[in-house]
Amino acid sequence: MTNNTLGDQVLQIPLSDRWRIYHRLQELMIPCSCHPDGSLRVQVNSLLAAILVRSTIMQCLAPRQELVNWLEHCWDL
Repeated sequence: MTNNTLGDQVLQIPLSDRWRIYHRLQELMIPCSCHPDGSLRVQVNSLLAAILVRSTIMQCLAPRQELVNWLEHCWDL
């Protein structure tokens, strides 16, 4: 994300993953749009939305081992 505040965020997502992330965010009812410049713009209006955006991006882009480590860490908590 381009800044650390809530509101409009511009994400630089690889084109091959952008539509998958876009559609998942739409399913989560998080306002977002794809632009001709290749960016994905997301409206983050709450902490929950920020967590869902992060989780969606992580699910699509993180290596499998990183996801396994994250899940194990969550279970330990």
